[in-house]
Amino acid sequence: MMGKPRVIYWFRTDLRLHDSPALKAALDLDPAILWPIFTWDPHYVYRVKVGVNRWQYLLDCQADLSESIHKLNAKSKLHVLREAPQTLFPKLFKAWKVTHLVFEKDTDAYARERDKTVVALAEKAGVQVISRYGRTLWDSDEVITKHGGKPTMSITQLQAAGRKVGEIPRPIPAPGHLPDPGDMPTNFEQEKPETEPDLNASYRGKNDRTYSSIAGPKGDFAIATLEELGFSVPATTPHRGGETIALKQLQEIFSNEEYAATFQKPKTSPAAFEPQSTTLLSPMLHFGALSPRLFYWKAQDLVEKYGNGASTPPESLTGQLLFRDMYFAAQAAIGPPFAQTLDNAYCRFIPWHLPSKVEAMDGTNNAVSGEYHVDSPQADIWFQRWKAGMTGFPFVDALMRQLCAEGWIHHLGRHMVACFLTRGGCYVHWERGADVFEEWLLDHEPACNAGNWQWLSCTAFYSQYFRCYSPIAFGQKWDKKGELIRRWVPELKNLDEKFVYEPWKASKAALDKAGVKVEGDGLHEKKKGTYPAPMFDFGERRSVCIAAMKRAYSIGLHGNDEKVKNGTWKKLFEEAGETEMEGLGGSDDNGEHADDAEHQKEEGRSGKHTRSHSTIAKQGPMDRYAKKVKR
Repeated sequence: MMGKPRVIYWFRTDLRLHDSPALKAALDLDPAILWPIFTWDPHYVYRVKVGVNRWQYLLDCQADLSESIHKLNAKSKLHVLREAPQTLFPKLFKAWKVTHLVFEKDTDAYARERDKTVVALAEKAGVQVISRYGRTLWDSDEVITKHGGKPTMSITQLQAAGRKVGEIPRPIPAPGHLPDPGDMPTNFEQEKPETEPDLNASYRGKNDRTYSSIAGPKGDFAIATLEELGFSVPATTPHRGGETIALKQLQEIFSNEEYAATFQKPKTSPAAFEPQSTTLLSPMLHFGALSPRLFYWKAQDLVEKYGNGASTPPESLTGQLLFRDMYFAAQAAIGPPFAQTLDNAYCRFIPWHLPSKVEAMDGTNNAVSGEYHVDSPQADIWFQRWKAGMTGFPFVDALMRQLCAEGWIHHLGRHMVACFLTRGGCYVHWERGADVFEEWLLDHEPACNAGNWQWLSCTAFYSQYFRCYSPIAFGQKWDKKGELIRRWVPELKNLDEKFVYEPWKASKAALDKAGVKVEGDGLHEKKKGTYPAPMFDFGERRSVCIAAMKRAYSIGLHGNDEKVKNGTWKKLFEEAGETEMEGLGGSDDNGEHADDAEHQKEEGRSGKHTRSHSTIAKQGPMDRYAKKVKR
């Protein structure tokens, strides 16, 4: 080959310069030309639910990366092109005389298919493709190979497979220099994407100009703005993205050696805010503004230096990264069905309310689209109230409102609201909750989101369905005075702490003093100075859900069973009889171990469920209140 390489480096979910094996591979070619580019993929713009907060976070990460590139080479920056990579690259290869395309591997279902297409197009054009893993601690595909081709369904399985792959590589430094970009002619026709269906249409009040021209409005390949993307509402999250901020936050976390070395996730408070009790680095990991290997080795080296008293996986900081790898590898093994029940051999079939419409599932992606059957109008109202933060359970509502506004809530807060929506109250399909989280979370990771919802709904990864979070006692454990509630549910900010978790118990005098009435459902005819009544009797619903879960477990269907696909599962459940009247209650640990990995390991060893000492759901004041309202 004559002359030095002319290399496109394709940034995707690796918006950083530090510890980038793929970028190092590109620079090891000693290229004459290096084009750092990002392509606006219409799939993510229109076919994946993304709230404005996550769009803003992505734009932050892009802008920061572009600035960092510019500091290394004043002639360069992140060049953003507006066209689908599948149609764009063949034109770039020819117009820019490209010799190499380099990118970081992606294991998400859609991304795999896209990359396969792009690699074939590159080979056809005589362009050499180089890819390296960098999103995870180990290469997910290598993990699965060492695990016999099976998904990693526990952290211990991930660790065992990881040991066979080899030690997690040490992070590599950021480059000190980048080559010049070459000319970037765009004298070819831009292929406009199909914009319908647009799953983000509700946010686009203005004219959508995302694909108005291939190099952006000014023809300079600049970072897009929310306005260019057509969004009429501003981002409301206080959290900002970018590699510079990520590295600074990482340094601050590890400057407190005791906190970082002894970190135990289950002992951090879901009610803490300003500041939160955890690192809040997960969105940085999602967009690749922070390397997971850098994070891992900083934590691991500190733990070894700290010695006695240091925390260990799964509770430790390294444990959180291992859980992330576990979900990534599980998704890599299972493929597109991982994000849903249908066709997923590892996901238990539960006849939840509001099941997904099968015809709305995309064959190559299978992402939850949000289209669902309303089999129960009551369950749909519960779902809408849950999403709106109007359930009448203040701790649930505070968390849902925080999530909507800021794009982030604590790990245990996510667990509590997920349990409440599924097996701990509403019996609504976990795919509905995953869909909301997909839209709102800054750190939405397809693998982790689907995996966590399966864990919390006890359909995969975890099976102690009789352990449920209490929407009252769980919050009280962390935040007696209800500060999180007062921050996010201002209707109750003046209510006596005795009642702030259970406003329906307050006397009329106490409510009058706080300036609030408990009435309505929060969705219709909401009046100022009111807070909704609880949407159901929690003790009663918990018993109903647990009895139904017991029935589903005894039937034992999974998402790939023919009976699930052809609908004959209904007959099986009818023949099993109605178990809602069995009176089977849940544990009385108030959610202390509702999703606990340590208890799951014990269960795995014994092969049996570990019951707490009480299995009868107790009737509380709320239950009596709800029954009185019914009368």
